[in-house]
Amino acid sequence: MKLLISGLVKFLCGILLVGLPIFLPAGSLAFQCGWLFMGLLFVPVFILGIVLFIKAPHLLETRLNGKEKEATQKGVVALSGLIFLGGFIVAGLDFRFGWSNMPTAVTVIASVIFIISYGLYAEVMRENAYLSRTIEVQENQKVVDTGLYAIVRHPMYAVTVLMFLAIPLILGSWWAFLIFLPYPSIIAVRILNEEKVLSEQLEGYEEYKKKVKHRLVPFLW
Repeated sequence: MKLLISGLVKFLCGILLVGLPIFLPAGSLAFQCGWLFMGLLFVPVFILGIVLFIKAPHLLETRLNGKEKEATQKGVVALSGLIFLGGFIVAGLDFRFGWSNMPTAVTVIASVIFIISYGLYAEVMRENAYLSRTIEVQENQKVVDTGLYAIVRHPMYAVTVLMFLAIPLILGSWWAFLIFLPYPSIIAVRILNEEKVLSEQLEGYEEYKKKVKHRLVPFLW
């Protein structure tokens, strides 16, 4: 019951934290792209939360824990939050003042990419029961090297980069897209710090790095 209440409270808080900086600057609830994004974001989150609550409550509890211990990661989280807040506000203002003229096809394609990325995200969670929002090595944790983890070392981050770069396009704002563009660089910093922690604390991770060469993008990095 405690886990259920915690999950519902954070879900509702998430709706407010995302919805307010989008719709308040927009000055209207008629921001259709805003509602499209809210639906694409929170409907799958709600469904995934129910599935985890029933099938893997420990993983749900781990995912709800968002307190970073590493100083570098605290900075990454703070900077990411600023990017999201700024992007949402600009997207709302863009709708109000009509700064962007984004083709509907771009929004549709971005929405499809977002949904596919959500499916890949769920697959990553299925493969790796040790996933956490924070950088930590859990008790009895083992290296996962199958599925998407056999392609890149950090498939979850690869998927989230796709999702987050699609967000401003779903919201119909080129200006917000410019604000979101630094996000992959921030993720790169997070990955480098995370790999340092995993190499030091997780047995077999150095061997895994030799087996899977690329961190985020196959054949590039």
